[in-house]
Amino acid sequence: MIAPDVLVVGGGPAGMNAALAAAEAGASVLLVDRFSNLGGQLVKQTHKFFGWASRGAGARGFELAQKWEKEIQENPRIQTLLGFEVIGAYKDGIWLAADLEDFVKIKPRRVVIATGASERMITFENNDYPGVYGAGAVQTLMNVYGVLPGERYLIVGSGNVGVIVAYQLLQAGAKVEAIIDVLPRLGGAYWVHAAKIQRAGVPILFKRTITGVYGDGKVERAETVEVDDRFQPIPGTGKTFSVDVVLLAVGLMPLSELLFELGVREYYIPELGGFVPWHDRDGRTSNPDIFVAGDVAGIEEATTAAIQGAIAGLRAALDLGFEVDPGKIEELRVMLSQFRLSSLSEKVCQGLELLHTKGEQR
Repeated sequence: MIAPDVLVVGGGPAGMNAALAAAEAGASVLLVDRFSNLGGQLVKQTHKFFGWASRGAGARGFELAQKWEKEIQENPRIQTLLGFEVIGAYKDGIWLAADLEDFVKIKPRRVVIATGASERMITFENNDYPGVYGAGAVQTLMNVYGVLPGERYLIVGSGNVGVIVAYQLLQAGAKVEAIIDVLPRLGGAYWVHAAKIQRAGVPILFKRTITGVYGDGKVERAETVEVDDRFQPIPGTGKTFSVDVVLLAVGLMPLSELLFELGVREYYIPELGGFVPWHDRDGRTSNPDIFVAGDVAGIEEATTAAIQGAIAGLRAALDLGFEVDPGKIEELRVMLSQFRLSSLSEKVCQGLELLHTKGEQR
């Protein structure tokens, strides 16, 4: 049995910053992550972040992961449990983490859930063929293990992830035949990234979707079609791409199963990626002992996840009587609000407003 002041579940940008903030306030912290290294999605991200220098702008994702992991390793108040996944949460306050050979019982006083998100898939013919990948899987193979899963790519989705991975594939020597998107415009990508792709000769085709992949038991070609304003296929607009990989970058879904298991109140908010827990501005859920931060609280990106994690970690420590300057929490709240002033955060802000409205109506 391990009994930390604060249990942090998930070692991505939100979880690492929650652990550091709580520990710096004086709390003992147990940080659990199912992977062998901390960093979450950051370990596979080689591009530089925008935003403020104080929150990691100008650094590459894997560099941020290394920086925060070093700070965690050097903090005597933080214990890490890597290679373990939190698989159970019970009403008596016991949490269960396990690997393939062992398990650990944990009885924390406060919990920060920072489990992140899973990749969303879409339905089309033969979508289970070898050669159909989520964007995160290709990033992991390419940027972490140095393996290209194919030579010719069709990317479905023009959000930041799809566009950035396209550029990384080009840098690795792959051929990107096109990026397609069912929307009539960029799906959330920064124009600077999209411009790089277009200068490299990669077309971005809007109002087009994939209908199927075909080949001898694997992806050898992909069929696409234009769609109308109701997203229905337009006859006679088919286009075939000769590719061996179809990369899906069509969004993420919050990983909130642990919260559901504990009966934490959740709502379906499409603008935030799916079912998300109701939470206040500090990340506190309908269970006052449990906080959320990062993509599990609504799909955004690494900068906001890091800020949310720091807020949740400080608030959890303050709950437990540790000395925390309330002005520091307010400073982080203001920083988060200011960062969301970008037009790219408009959908997120709409989702958060809807989430809070639903919570008030209950």
